[in-house]
Amino acid sequence: MTSIKIVSYRRGRKTQNTRQAIARISEVNTKEAASKFVGKRVELPFPKNPIKGVITGTHGGKGRVIIRFRRGIPGQAITKEVKF
Repeated sequence: MTSIKIVSYRRGRKTQNTRQAIARISEVNTKEAASKFVGKRVELPFPKNPIKGVITGTHGGKGRVIIRFRRGIPGQAITKEVKF
């Protein structure tokens, strides 16, 4: 089973966007394989209220994806797994 783990916020040199994250999918190493996940809905589990998001595109050539969440995610979400 594939798992998605958040790697970082999507950011620029001096800014970071907390509503968007870059994620790594296990067993996916190419841009073409990662593009199959675009459009899938995901959920970041937290005890009180989970944060929902959508995979919007690929990032780079190593199979990373961009996830856009409905609201900003906290710093504790980095390195957490996301559910399909």
